[in-house]
Amino acid sequence: MTWFRRGHDAVAPPGPDPADAPDALLRTMFERVGEINQNAGKLPVEAVVVAKRVLDAVREVVETATDRELDIHAVVSVRGILEDYLPTTLHAYLALDPGSVNTPRGSGRTPAQSVVEQLETLWESASDLLEATRAHDADALLSQGSFLRTKFSRSDLDL
Repeated sequence: MTWFRRGHDAVAPPGPDPADAPDALLRTMFERVGEINQNAGKLPVEAVVVAKRVLDAVREVVETATDRELDIHAVVSVRGILEDYLPTTLHAYLALDPGSVNTPRGSGRTPAQSVVEQLETLWESASDLLEATRAHDADALLSQGSFLRTKFSRSDLDL
């Protein structure tokens, strides 16, 4: 009769990703705060302020999950902000020659102006994400995640 039990040894489906837990998201957020503080002298002052506003909104989104799990769409957006959109935006600016950050480019804006503009867009998105999370609006969460992925694709991050 052992041939009937062979299917019972199948591998169990993976559990939730530990990086999705509110505590892990907050740890990542604090790492980003440290990176911003460490590079504050190399970034435009306004960029530092706006980047920290982004992280304040993200912290509030994560803290809505104190007594329950965070909505999966919120988790995807928060992780996108913390692990991709914010660090990529900042790293792209920091990789530039410091002497060229105030020289206008083809768009007529300087890289310093562009990074602030991108961070303001990210802050608006994080604020919208917070509002949708508080309202438990799944459609808005899904739409906001799509907007973030579209807006912060690689071509939009070119300074």
